[in-house]
Amino acid sequence: MSFTAQDVKALREATGAGMMDAKKALEANDGDFEAAKQWLREKGLAASAKRDDRENNQGVVALKVDGNRGALVLLKSETDFVAGSDQFKAEADALVELVLAGGADAVAQRQAQLEELKITLKENIEIGQAAQIVAADGNVLGHYEHVQGGRGVNGVLVEIAGGNAELAHDIAVHIAFARPKYLSRDDVPADVVDAERKTLETITLNEGKPEAAVPKIVEGRLNGFFKDVALLEQPYAKDDKVSIKQLLGDASIVSFAQLEIG
Repeated sequence: MSFTAQDVKALREATGAGMMDAKKALEANDGDFEAAKQWLREKGLAASAKRDDRENNQGVVALKVDGNRGALVLLKSETDFVAGSDQFKAEADALVELVLAGGADAVAQRQAQLEELKITLKENIEIGQAAQIVAADGNVLGHYEHVQGGRGVNGVLVEIAGGNAELAHDIAVHIAFARPKYLSRDDVPADVVDAERKTLETITLNEGKPEAAVPKIVEGRLNGFFKDVALLEQPYAKDDKVSIKQLLGDASIVSFAQLEIG
């Protein structure tokens, strides 16, 4: 018995199952609607859609480096109990291996396994983000992973040109601590800068500062904003008298990636 996309939609609405689960149920039962409903109920899949609405602020950050290649995957769960389970961490490891070999989009290859894991562990489990960096010849790939409770919770990759492994590691540790969003101030989108400038103008005026002095004060505060969000502008975590740009010297940062729980 064949079935259509409308049948899949109807089964989803009737059971609360996800689209892929509904399709799988109809396939497994030759398109028989009632048999598919029963199949979903027996598998516990009818409740999976409800799990999709639950917050999943816990999880694992998996990091893998092999030569000039590095990969990061954030696999999200609802509880630290599930995040610390061997089955969950094994899935994160399998995903990061895929990303290492094939890039961030390779995680799609394990969609079926993720759906099964969601059912088995009875939580809203999903991939938060994935990243891959392949360092160019002659460049150095630094990395850092902060482990808490037996699982990675904060992972960093950074590619350095003209530097050494020690410098790359130090920069990676700094990124984990300082959480920059951009590499340089020039990388901050213009609309983000404009919004911050307007906010700072309002704050400064509300403080009763003379209107003529507002532009200068705002520019000074905007520099502080760049130090918060732009890596090269940030004071080095181990010596705040030195900026990351100064720490690099003749070296440069080509790219970086950070994934963190929470």
